[in-house]
Amino acid sequence: MISRRCTAALTVACCALLVCSTLHAQPSPVSPRSIDKRTESTSWNQSLRVIFLRDYNTRVVVFGTTLLGCAGGMVGSFTLLRKRALMGDALSHATLPGIVLAFIIATRFGLDGKSLPFLLSGATVSGLLGVGVILLIRQRTRLKEDTALGAVLSVFFGGGLALLSVSQQMQQGHVAGLESFIYGKTASMGAHDIRLIMLAAIVCIGICLLLFKEFKLLCFDEEFAASRGFPVMRLDIVLMALVVTICIVGLQAVGIVLVIALLIIPAAAARFWTDQLSSMFAISGGLGALGGMVGAEISALFSRLPSGAMIVLVYTLLFSASMLLGRRRGVLIRGLRRLRLNRQIDRQHLLRAIYELRELTISATRNKFEPTRNQGFDVDRMQLLAKRSWSAGRLGTAIRRAVRDGLVRVDGDDITLTDEGMVEAARLTRQHRLWELYLITYAEIAPSRVDRDADAIEHVLEPEVISELEGLLARRYTDVPASPHDLGTASISPSLRPPGSEA
Repeated sequence: MISRRCTAALTVACCALLVCSTLHAQPSPVSPRSIDKRTESTSWNQSLRVIFLRDYNTRVVVFGTTLLGCAGGMVGSFTLLRKRALMGDALSHATLPGIVLAFIIATRFGLDGKSLPFLLSGATVSGLLGVGVILLIRQRTRLKEDTALGAVLSVFFGGGLALLSVSQQMQQGHVAGLESFIYGKTASMGAHDIRLIMLAAIVCIGICLLLFKEFKLLCFDEEFAASRGFPVMRLDIVLMALVVTICIVGLQAVGIVLVIALLIIPAAAARFWTDQLSSMFAISGGLGALGGMVGAEISALFSRLPSGAMIVLVYTLLFSASMLLGRRRGVLIRGLRRLRLNRQIDRQHLLRAIYELRELTISATRNKFEPTRNQGFDVDRMQLLAKRSWSAGRLGTAIRRAVRDGLVRVDGDDITLTDEGMVEAARLTRQHRLWELYLITYAEIAPSRVDRDADAIEHVLEPEVISELEGLLARRYTDVPASPHDLGTASISPSLRPPGSEA
């Protein structure tokens, strides 16, 4: 079980460790060795140096990707709930024309075209222009937001590739290296890049914490937030500005194509663990930091593997594990809940079937039937198979579980309710028939179809809802009512009919 405090503590501890290791002095270089003298021990020692962040460059890269992943996960929590998950993808692709145009303009004026401030400024302008085009298409046309996102993504990215081809034919400047913004260049990040990423990440995390309540209300009920006087439009703009910031600084780490993973995958993985936004916010940040750290270290261990792709693959593994093991929405826990529900339904159907068969047997002998007393009548398996459309194996499994719970006794093929089972069977039969009467009376469902509808409803509603609805009929039927299939609608008391209906 992952709690919010444990996740936050783990994230803070990882960040503290990375900060301390980054501020530590760079270790002395190791004397070079020839390839022929390399041994397995040397390879293992090199792996340990990477894992424990003993090299300065490794510390710089891992620290930057960890902060970037943490900020992306936290901002992505709001964009995912806001149903703006693909906005980051459109923004990241929209930055390519700005990057290439910034290079061309700076080169024309004799400046350093590969200066990072110039390139990121161009990416910011182009990304904001993409946001404006998306909002304009959504507000001024009948097209949906997903159509606007797809159009902006493809058009801007195509224009950026065309400009990149033009820049390669320029005599001034050297365009080599701009392609790294498409796929990322994590391994070549320096201390100045880390300072920029650290500043952007701290600003994004601080704004998310400061406006957590407002963002929460914006994500879940925008109209209510507007009615309470919250500046919904400005809050939405601030949230989109955070997305733009993550996309811009993420270009250095994972590139234009993969930066969307920072915003979507950690938040989607956190959704499997909790239903509370505060917990999702912390878990998403922790998973984002963990994925960035592990992915960068794997890329450092295997130098031929690109860092951005490895970070995304680690995110994918975290998402898969969360999808399977998540304690709120994971596949395994949902399957376990469904299995428990099916077993509960089978037990209820078994007890009710035995109870109804006993009713028929006692009515045939014209004896007085007392619903809450065990009168010693048995039923056999063939009768139960004919009563319900279940297989012999499924019936046998339900009977074994009922015997284990002390609800029935088995003597060969004869099955008898225990005293405890008799009370439970009477309660279940009464609940089912009250539901049938309610559906016949208020929902106007035919008596021939009401049994199936009652079965489909009574097992999935909350106990509070069942108690409230049963209260409409419980005062009239203090005991187990007779089956409505034999009564028909004409025998239902007029006081139970809805107002204005005919008796």
